[in-house]
Amino acid sequence: MRWCDPVVLPLKRKSLQFLERCFGKGEISPQEINFDVIQRILVVRQHDQLGDFLLSTPVLRALRERFPDAHITLVVREYTSAAALHNQYIDDVLVFYEVGYRWNWKRLRYFWQRLRKGFDLAIVLNTVSHSLTSDLLAYFSRAPYILGPSFPVLPGTSHNFFYNLLAPVQNDDRHQSEKNLDIVRYLGMSTSDLSENMHLLPQEKEWAKEYLQNAGVAFSRLLVGLHPGAGKPGNRWSAANFARVGDYFAKQYGAEIVLFYGPKELKLAELVQKHIHASVHVIAGLNLRRLAAIFSQLNLLICNDTGTTHLAAAVGTPLVAIFGPTDARQWKPLGKNCVAVQGQNGVCDTVSVQEVILAAERLLQETSFLNKICKLD
Repeated sequence: MRWCDPVVLPLKRKSLQFLERCFGKGEISPQEINFDVIQRILVVRQHDQLGDFLLSTPVLRALRERFPDAHITLVVREYTSAAALHNQYIDDVLVFYEVGYRWNWKRLRYFWQRLRKGFDLAIVLNTVSHSLTSDLLAYFSRAPYILGPSFPVLPGTSHNFFYNLLAPVQNDDRHQSEKNLDIVRYLGMSTSDLSENMHLLPQEKEWAKEYLQNAGVAFSRLLVGLHPGAGKPGNRWSAANFARVGDYFAKQYGAEIVLFYGPKELKLAELVQKHIHASVHVIAGLNLRRLAAIFSQLNLLICNDTGTTHLAAAVGTPLVAIFGPTDARQWKPLGKNCVAVQGQNGVCDTVSVQEVILAAERLLQETSFLNKICKLD
């Protein structure tokens, strides 16, 4: 049974009400905080998928801008930890394994010792969903100040009782990165740069360049990536449409076309290959950091609304993302290098090939590479 099952939900409510009575904190105001004593900060974002996590990375930038000398530790799930590695705004990554069998006594002991090492401020980045596990991790960190959003509230409780600093966050249609930042803005922290961030090492970028060269890619030509996959079928633009876009850039600009696909997406990639007339370089089976490194070498990526969209945006890849059921106003990567094309009535295939091509060309006209190679006005 799951916690959301109707039979279990009353038990969950009773359990949470009990926790509120036992562990509820009294709320304080930001004016009561002595910011001079904040030297160690814990940020908890272990409960979401890759895209959700990357959309929260502007918070890390805001924290570093406000506390340049603080030691910042980030708690993430194992799946997203690779995207957090080497991030220049944090000092430490603490992995919370989302699958029970991934824990052993050594890992559990190490995690607990690091969590209990002592923090001055803990921040829980709950936005769309509310993770009880994240709340508990912040509570057991022993931080005297625990900051989190006032919404959403756990079922059956009067307020988010694990926090003594409750940031007012509205359930509106603003962008998710803005909502994440609203949490720390409550304490006067913010940043003007809302782009997602993932830091690649120079040797990772060099590996990617060498990998592509060995695959026969010519860097003197426009390098266009196609990523037709998405975890949810409703988020997928048709394979034939991806093929038409690839053919256009290959014919019009002599572009090199790179086709990406993930686990369980081989048939989808084969469909693109069936429809496309241009020659393609096919890439699959890379780990997250190597995939990001390859993305960083592209001049353009055409993709769906999925985690890899945010991965590419986080390493600075110019991209056009096709959105269907999800509202791009809330979920597209922010920044001048990212363009979203929204389908009508939540349907991806209402987006035309011409719309995507025009969006891509407008984006590429801003780059010196296309102006030089393709002689665009």
